[in-house]
Amino acid sequence: MIRILFVCLGNICRSPMAEFVFRDMAEKRGLGGQTAAASAATSSYEAGNPVYPPAAALLRRQGLDPAGKRSVPLTQADGAAYDHIIGMDAANLRDIRRILGPGARARVSRLLDWTARPGDVADPWYTGDFETTWNDVSAGCEALLNALFPENEKM
Repeated sequence: MIRILFVCLGNICRSPMAEFVFRDMAEKRGLGGQTAAASAATSSYEAGNPVYPPAAALLRRQGLDPAGKRSVPLTQADGAAYDHIIGMDAANLRDIRRILGPGARARVSRLLDWTARPGDVADPWYTGDFETTWNDVSAGCEALLNALFPENEKM
Protein backbone atom coordinates (compact mmCIF):
# COMPACT_ATOMS: atom_id res chain seq x y z
CA MET A 1 0.00 0.00 0.00
CA ILE A 2 1.37 3.39 -1.03
CA ARG A 3 0.25 6.10 1.40
CA ILE A 4 0.09 9.70 0.15
CA LEU A 5 -0.59 12.87 2.09
CA PHE A 6 -1.41 16.02 0.12
CA VAL A 7 -0.61 19.26 1.96
CA CYS A 8 -1.41 22.94 1.51
CA LEU A 9 -1.61 25.96 3.79
CA GLY A 10 -5.15 25.55 5.14
CA ASN A 11 -6.33 22.13 3.92
CA ILE A 12 -9.58 23.59 2.64
CA CYS A 13 -8.91 24.05 -1.12
CA ARG A 14 -5.93 22.53 -2.93
CA SER A 15 -4.98 19.56 -0.76
CA PRO A 16 -8.55 18.27 -0.34
CA MET A 17 -9.00 18.61 -4.11
CA ALA A 18 -5.89 16.50 -4.62
CA GLU A 19 -7.01 13.95 -2.04
CA PHE A 20 -10.38 13.39 -3.71
CA VAL A 21 -9.05 13.56 -7.28
CA PHE A 22 -6.25 11.09 -6.55
CA ARG A 23 -8.61 8.63 -4.84
CA ASP A 24 -11.06 8.83 -7.73
CA MET A 25 -8.34 8.32 -10.36
CA ALA A 26 -6.85 5.40 -8.42
CA GLU A 27 -10.27 3.74 -8.08
CA LYS A 28 -11.02 4.16 -11.78
CA ARG A 29 -7.71 2.46 -12.63
CA GLY A 30 -8.35 -0.39 -10.21
CA LEU A 31 -5.62 0.83 -7.85
CA GLY A 32 -7.80 1.82 -4.89
CA GLY A 33 -6.63 -1.15 -2.84
CA GLN A 34 -2.99 -0.30 -3.50
CA THR A 35 -3.13 3.36 -2.47
CA ALA A 36 -4.38 5.50 0.38
CA ALA A 37 -4.71 9.27 0.20
CA ALA A 38 -5.39 11.95 2.79
CA SER A 39 -4.70 15.66 3.16
CA ALA A 40 -3.50 18.09 5.81
CA ALA A 41 -2.49 21.71 6.44
CA THR A 42 0.81 23.35 7.28
CA SER A 43 -1.10 25.74 9.54
CA SER A 44 -3.85 25.48 12.09
CA TYR A 45 -5.75 28.51 10.71
CA GLU A 46 -8.59 26.39 9.37
CA ALA A 47 -8.38 23.40 11.76
CA GLY A 48 -11.73 21.64 11.91
CA ASN A 49 -13.25 23.62 9.05
CA PRO A 50 -14.85 21.92 6.05
CA VAL A 51 -13.68 22.21 2.46
CA TYR A 52 -14.04 25.83 1.30
CA PRO A 53 -17.49 26.17 -0.38
CA PRO A 54 -16.26 27.06 -3.91
CA ALA A 55 -13.79 24.15 -3.83
CA ALA A 56 -16.49 21.81 -2.50
CA ALA A 57 -18.90 22.95 -5.23
CA LEU A 58 -16.28 22.28 -7.91
CA LEU A 59 -15.61 18.81 -6.49
CA ARG A 60 -19.34 18.04 -6.50
CA ARG A 61 -19.66 19.21 -10.13
CA GLN A 62 -16.96 16.67 -10.94
CA GLY A 63 -18.88 13.90 -9.16
CA LEU A 64 -16.76 13.92 -5.97
CA ASP A 65 -18.33 14.48 -2.57
CA PRO A 66 -16.11 16.14 0.07
CA ALA A 67 -18.79 15.93 2.79
CA GLY A 68 -17.25 15.18 6.15
CA LYS A 69 -13.74 16.32 5.19
CA ARG A 70 -12.32 18.68 7.82
CA SER A 71 -9.02 20.50 7.91
CA VAL A 72 -6.32 18.82 9.99
CA PRO A 73 -2.79 20.03 10.69
CA LEU A 74 0.29 18.18 9.49
CA THR A 75 2.16 16.54 12.38
CA GLN A 76 5.68 15.25 12.83
CA ALA A 77 4.26 11.72 13.04
CA ASP A 78 3.01 12.04 9.45
CA GLY A 79 6.61 11.85 8.27
CA ALA A 80 6.69 8.18 9.26
CA ALA A 81 3.06 7.37 8.44
CA TYR A 82 3.17 8.31 4.74
CA ASP A 83 5.35 7.27 1.82
CA HIS A 84 4.87 10.56 -0.04
CA ILE A 85 3.99 13.96 1.38
CA ILE A 86 3.10 16.25 -1.47
CA GLY A 87 2.85 20.01 -1.11
CA MET A 88 1.23 22.41 -3.51
CA ASP A 89 3.86 25.17 -3.57
CA ALA A 90 7.39 26.05 -2.48
CA ALA A 91 6.19 27.63 0.78
CA ASN A 92 4.35 24.40 1.63
CA LEU A 93 7.55 22.42 1.08
CA ARG A 94 9.52 24.66 3.46
CA ASP A 95 6.80 24.34 6.11
CA ILE A 96 6.44 20.58 5.60
CA ARG A 97 10.16 20.04 6.09
CA ARG A 98 10.16 22.28 9.18
CA ILE A 99 7.21 20.41 10.73
CA LEU A 100 8.46 16.91 9.89
CA GLY A 101 12.03 17.51 10.99
CA PRO A 102 15.08 15.50 9.95
CA GLY A 103 13.71 12.09 10.96
CA ALA A 104 10.95 11.95 8.35
CA ARG A 105 11.11 8.98 6.01
CA ALA A 106 8.45 10.20 3.61
CA ARG A 107 9.46 11.59 0.25
CA VAL A 108 8.52 15.29 0.10
CA SER A 109 7.73 16.90 -3.24
CA ARG A 110 5.48 19.42 -4.99
CA LEU A 111 2.52 18.01 -6.89
CA LEU A 112 3.38 19.63 -10.21
CA ASP A 113 6.97 18.41 -9.96
CA TRP A 114 5.56 15.02 -11.02
CA THR A 115 4.48 16.58 -14.34
CA ALA A 116 6.35 17.84 -17.39
CA ARG A 117 5.76 21.42 -16.14
CA PRO A 118 7.05 21.63 -12.57
CA GLY A 119 5.94 24.51 -10.39
CA ASP A 120 3.43 25.68 -7.84
CA VAL A 121 -0.30 24.98 -7.77
CA ALA A 122 -1.76 28.46 -7.27
CA ASP A 123 -3.95 28.91 -4.21
CA PRO A 124 -7.52 29.70 -5.33
CA TRP A 125 -8.23 31.23 -1.93
CA TYR A 126 -6.15 34.15 -3.21
CA THR A 127 -6.58 33.89 -6.99
CA GLY A 128 -10.28 33.00 -7.08
CA ASP A 129 -9.47 30.73 -10.04
CA PHE A 130 -10.67 27.32 -8.91
CA GLU A 131 -10.78 25.92 -12.46
CA THR A 132 -7.05 26.46 -13.02
CA THR A 133 -6.33 24.87 -9.66
CA TRP A 134 -8.58 21.93 -10.61
CA ASN A 135 -6.70 21.48 -13.89
CA ASP A 136 -3.29 21.63 -12.16
CA VAL A 137 -4.35 19.23 -9.41
CA SER A 138 -5.79 16.80 -11.96
CA ALA A 139 -2.62 16.89 -14.08
CA GLY A 140 -0.45 16.41 -11.01
CA CYS A 141 -2.48 13.50 -9.67
CA GLU A 142 -2.47 11.76 -13.05
CA ALA A 143 1.31 12.19 -13.38
CA LEU A 144 1.82 10.93 -9.83
CA LEU A 145 -0.27 7.82 -10.49
CA ASN A 146 1.61 7.22 -13.75
CA ALA A 147 4.95 7.48 -11.93
CA LEU A 148 3.88 5.19 -9.08
CA PHE A 149 2.19 2.63 -11.33
CA PRO A 150 3.79 2.88 -14.78
CA GLU A 151 2.37 -0.50 -15.77
CA ASN A 152 -1.12 0.94 -15.25
CA GLU A 153 -0.47 4.28 -16.94
CA LYS A 154 -3.50 5.92 -18.47
CA MET A 155 -3.02 6.49 -22.15
